[in-house]
Amino acid sequence: MEKDFALHETLEIHELLTFKNLCLTKSYTMGTLVQDGELKELLSNDVTSSRKQIKQLQGFLTDRGGFQ
Repeated sequence: MEKDFALHETLEIHELLTFKNLCLTKSYTMGTLVQDGELKELLSNDVTSSRKQIKQLQGFLTDRGGFQ
């Protein structure tokens, strides 16, 4: 049974993908500028989790997240 997303769902996934890309860019950039070790670690963790989330969102758009 194949599951397709409705148009509004696809657009919301695109919106989330855009937002997560912005978050990734900001965390990565700020991570290179901060001096505090704890804050640098938090930003590094955010970069890692954002990359995973972006791949997951891209998966929803390319192969419907394995629902086929």
